[in-house]
Amino acid sequence: MRRLFWLGIGLAVGVVVVRKATRTAQAYTPAGIASTLSESAGGLVESLRSFVEDVRIGMAEREQEIHQAFAQGEAFDDQFAELREDPRIGDREIFPEEHQR
Repeated sequence: MRRLFWLGIGLAVGVVVVRKATRTAQAYTPAGIASTLSESAGGLVESLRSFVEDVRIGMAEREQEIHQAFAQGEAFDDQFAELREDPRIGDREIFPEEHQR
């Protein structure tokens, strides 16, 4: 009875090892590599689509805020006005004034 038990354990371990080795070997065949690359590219494209959609939603929200401020006759709060007025920001910091056009 004990030998039959160990024979069963050995067979089960053998089957698991063979199946794992087969999967690993298939992953390194040209078809397996192509499948992996295809899945990776699909995930990258989906991430890029999600990012673009998030940016578009943000742009639409910001545009709606600008339109509401304009319709109410309010001066729109420009968050970046101070940065544009600062002479250390922009082209002047990178290029001296004699090289600017």
